[in-house]
Amino acid sequence: MNDTPEKPTAAKKAPAKRTTAKAPAKKTAAKKTAAKKAPATKSTAKAAAKKTTAEAAAKKAPAKKAAARKPESRTAVVRRARRINRELAELYPYAHPELDFTNSFELLVATVLSAQTTDMRVNQTTPRLFAVAPTPEDMAALPPEELEELIRPTGFFRAKTKSLIGLSTALRDRFGGEVPGRLEDLVTLPGVGRKTANVVLGNAFGVPGITVDTHFGRLARRFGWTTQEDADKVEADVAAIFPKSEWTMLSHRVVFHGRRVCHSRKPACGACPIAPLCPSYGEGETDPEKARKLLKYELGGQPGQRLKPPADYPGQPAPPMAPPAAAS
Repeated sequence: MNDTPEKPTAAKKAPAKRTTAKAPAKKTAAKKTAAKKAPATKSTAKAAAKKTTAEAAAKKAPAKKAAARKPESRTAVVRRARRINRELAELYPYAHPELDFTNSFELLVATVLSAQTTDMRVNQTTPRLFAVAPTPEDMAALPPEELEELIRPTGFFRAKTKSLIGLSTALRDRFGGEVPGRLEDLVTLPGVGRKTANVVLGNAFGVPGITVDTHFGRLARRFGWTTQEDADKVEADVAAIFPKSEWTMLSHRVVFHGRRVCHSRKPACGACPIAPLCPSYGEGETDPEKARKLLKYELGGQPGQRLKPPADYPGQPAPPMAPPAAAS
């Protein structure tokens, strides 16, 4: 009885041997198929690598944003902020005020004119203005209509004319025709607030100051240095992070970066050297190729904002304003 079940078992094992014998054939076929597919895989390797890189960059932004929601200690905020400043110093060793001026009065006037327009437009406008009115006394004596025409290209020319005549008159009557070198005096002049005063103090008198314009405020919030919208509160928050000796150059570097890379509507995140330090990475274009096309001024191979930039400026000077068309 023990022999009876053994015969069927042997019969069943035979097909198994046949199956085993066919296995190498299948493996050989698999190898041939793999060999046929290999050229296609090599030809698409670069495309696959690019896709992987793009996908990794795309995934990066949400991860960074999620990390930004986590509370950050005060010490961590200060350390990261100061590291950003060091990185910006390496990126823009040539950072400078982007208004053309030769003295404190020209800088004061140019800064007032820069509201709601570009520094390039101001620089294109002021040569004619200062040729007619180089001193506070000269500007205070100008008929408003003539001054309006001279500064019309900068926009809001009526309000700016009122401020320029007012501050020129105050300088003539209260300060002996000289621009004062104190914040408390400067802010008493018509049309002069803390931002304008700090520009003049930092760049004409060497007195440290933080210039909170639209670019500085935007980047200070993106970097996590402040949550404030009011310029004076932004200034106070940032001043508490950095030593006073850094304030003026910090302002230039941040404004430079805001104009060239970290734009308002579409920042060039994928071309930003400080992206790893930025809690707002991903708000803009993260694809490196597309981001590079968003770069402006010297980083984008375009003219700068000054007609007469400093000697170490690596870009092209701004073109002078085209002469007005002759009346037909």
